[in-house]
Amino acid sequence: MRRSSAVFTLLIIVLAIYWSFHSLMPTYKSDQSIEKTAFSTDRALEHVKQVSLKPHGVGFPAHQEVREYIVAQLENMGLETSIQEGYTAGDWGNLSKAINVLARIKGSESGKALLLLSHYDSSTHSSFGASDAGSGVATILEGIRAFLASNPSPKNDIIILITDAEELGLNGADLFVKEHPWKKNVGLVLNFEARGSGGPGYMLIETNRGNSNLIKEFTKANPKYPVANSLAYSIYKMLPNDTDLTVFREDGDIEGFNFAFIDDHFDYHTAKDTYERLDKNTMAHQGSYLMPLLQHFSNTDLTNLKSLNDSIYFNVPFFNLISYPFEWIWPMFGLAVLCFVILLIFGFKRKKLNTIEVGKGFLPMLIALAINSLIGYFSWTVLKWMYPAYKDILHGFTYNGHTYIFAFVFISLAVCFWAYNRFKKVDTANLLVAPIFLWLIICGLTSHFLSGASFFIIPVFALIATFMVLINQKMPNPYLLTFLGVPALFIFSPFIKMFPVGLGLKMMIATTIFVTLTFLLLLPVFGFYKKKKRLAYISLILFFGCMISAHFNSGFDKDNAKPTSLLYVLDADTNKAQWATYENTLSDWTTQYLDNSKKAPEQLSDNTISSKYSSNFTYVTDAPEKEITPMRVEKTRDTIVGNNRLLEICITPERNINRLEVFTNTTIESAKVNSVKLSDYFLENRRGGRLITHYVSNNEYTDLQLSIPKDSVLELTIYEASNDLLSNTQFTIPARPENNIPMPFILNDAILVTKTVRFE
Repeated sequence: MRRSSAVFTLLIIVLAIYWSFHSLMPTYKSDQSIEKTAFSTDRALEHVKQVSLKPHGVGFPAHQEVREYIVAQLENMGLETSIQEGYTAGDWGNLSKAINVLARIKGSESGKALLLLSHYDSSTHSSFGASDAGSGVATILEGIRAFLASNPSPKNDIIILITDAEELGLNGADLFVKEHPWKKNVGLVLNFEARGSGGPGYMLIETNRGNSNLIKEFTKANPKYPVANSLAYSIYKMLPNDTDLTVFREDGDIEGFNFAFIDDHFDYHTAKDTYERLDKNTMAHQGSYLMPLLQHFSNTDLTNLKSLNDSIYFNVPFFNLISYPFEWIWPMFGLAVLCFVILLIFGFKRKKLNTIEVGKGFLPMLIALAINSLIGYFSWTVLKWMYPAYKDILHGFTYNGHTYIFAFVFISLAVCFWAYNRFKKVDTANLLVAPIFLWLIICGLTSHFLSGASFFIIPVFALIATFMVLINQKMPNPYLLTFLGVPALFIFSPFIKMFPVGLGLKMMIATTIFVTLTFLLLLPVFGFYKKKKRLAYISLILFFGCMISAHFNSGFDKDNAKPTSLLYVLDADTNKAQWATYENTLSDWTTQYLDNSKKAPEQLSDNTISSKYSSNFTYVTDAPEKEITPMRVEKTRDTIVGNNRLLEICITPERNINRLEVFTNTTIESAKVNSVKLSDYFLENRRGGRLITHYVSNNEYTDLQLSIPKDSVLELTIYEASNDLLSNTQFTIPARPENNIPMPFILNDAILVTKTVRFE
């Protein structure tokens, strides 16, 4: 390949990669003065600003303020609002009093209703909730305003449901689905969520059956920037992350669409989830989903969305969403195999292929895959060893995480170019047999085990087409080969970034493997490059450049603050108090009370209050005893009925608290908490003996009604927490410095009182 052709094809490849990301979402432009009938990102952002002024988790003062703001906005549109309130424990044993906000736009026909869904509570206790899910609330408020301004007369009712206590266990959605009379009329749900503060909103389908009809109707609605693929949902279903929409699907058999963005994951559930850090392009993208879908589904028959058939779907630039039936999976795979076999026979007959050369072609491929797999697998372990403070970023995506993704992309490319440079004397057509063979194996396995990924066969067809060109032409047109490689770049480039962003840097192996596999799809182009060794060196230099940049940004500052934690733990049984932390690398702020010389004892670390990532206390230090009044525990009933012992126990706080957690290893036959029955499944699968977590509103009591075997002795270990350590007058805890934030996903800034009670 001539030098100029190599340069221009490389530029085309870079441009295609750029476009694969740039085309995913709209570019924000100030639109405050846009016509009233259109969705305005600026007007939506004003809602985000108002609902994210303060942390507003359940039980916090601003929680009510945000609810009242939402009600006022809906009523300003002329809608009649209602409140649904009640206790629920969901499926996770997380009890809270949820207070949902509802409104309804009447349709002209009596069919099923379209429900718009998001939640208004922020994560406890320090998150401002701008993205999660102030962005969702704002999208719905602005979307409904624009919809009403156009004076439509929809055929279907439109229900607006802004749920409460989503962060605690999807409690508001659980309350609506199980108890609200409007639930039986819901035909489809559009749910707006966030797991970061930027990036494109991914569309994920929730259905108990096939997705075929949902995909057809989504395509008819024609949102301009669909970002969706059937692989993402296949993976989503495997993860323990649920949204409110999951409750509608599992408990109500109601289909729906999730729209959630995941980039800038480091802001998720933290004090940095603020209005200022929310990507405006992302808000524009959420609006670009809602408006066409609202117009379409408010006038579409929602009774025919269920289907027994599934579709493969994926998005690519210029074509938006492409879909085809699952029934095509095996015929397409069979066609690809057949074409490959025919070309192999043809190539050997024309002596364009040589058995020894083809065999050699497997070596650079396997070398590159092996090395890059090892690099990706051990990358996060090595990074945590080099920078121990990364362990305190519990979701595993660091502030400089994007730089690390670039770094490992470049080191993977360096390995690929180096490996294939070692075999540069092997003809490209012979080199190509191994990648096609590998990709056909991958497509066969995904077709059987992970059908949602079956669209991987599309770029493989392009690869087979280049194989045909190479067999028939000695000097093929490099631009034709590059053009045939573009589908691979459009499809796989976003995956290279998505996995470590959404699942943490521990998933860097997905990046290094996808880079390698994509390189193989572009091998018809790269195989003709004469300067592969130079490209390997350039990639290696870029790797070190990114690692150096990441190093200089590995510390913490005002914008990229270190997660820190501090608790005061009082054992009410022994009157012994301790300072405790979840930090692995102690901050200067925390070392005022703790040092790393005394690790938390096993009993305290293993039997602590529950947390999202099963984090335990790391260090403890003796603390002065303060006058903290523990909870009052009263037995109000204790009787034998048949083979069961029935107990009623009331736990009443003697101070202002936010959370109460009860553990017991006693067998529990059945249980009610504040008259809410805990599911038998939960009782049978309790982790660590946890019976209930009560997120307390208005300092309310916790009433337990338990049935245990009649000869059993009931022992309860009770954890009572208040998030007022920094404001309690008995303490003089200084404010965190600007480069610290409260650690999310755990109990933090809390006074924790533990007490064990036995009922013989």
